[in-house]
Amino acid sequence: MSLSVFALNCTLKPSPNDSSCELLLRQALGAFAERGAYGELLRAVDFNIKPGVSSDEGDGDDWPLLRSKILAADIFLLGTPIWLGHPSSVCQRVLERLDALLGETDDVGRMLSYGTVAGVAVVGNEDGAHHVSAQIFQGLNDLAFRWRPTP
Repeated sequence: MSLSVFALNCTLKPSPNDSSCELLLRQALGAFAERGAYGELLRAVDFNIKPGVSSDEGDGDDWPLLRSKILAADIFLLGTPIWLGHPSSVCQRVLERLDALLGETDDVGRMLSYGTVAGVAVVGNEDGAHHVSAQIFQGLNDLAFRWRPTP
């Protein structure tokens, strides 16, 4: 059985502009592919993700499509550049929308993201990678995503 990987690039640059975050996520997907996993990479900025903290903010909201891809994947990779020591505003929007998972559970009471492994990719030419990755990992941890155990 192959694992599925969904990577969401939170660059501020719409396609087809170059993105260092996309390069890093493509390298990660390549490493997963070498081990038999298959994946998909999308840029969040190419979609209309409305502000809010629900799973669907109504007409024109593209978040339900991205949410379904996140929840269908075995592994979710979230990538962001660093801007002024913080994740991109696009990444913050994604985390805000993922917040809806706090109130959504499966038939045994677990968050819908329970059991999905998450990874974080942070790029930038300034200090702050530890801070940014910690912010994102903590947010994903609060939402029941899991990490690869350290051997």
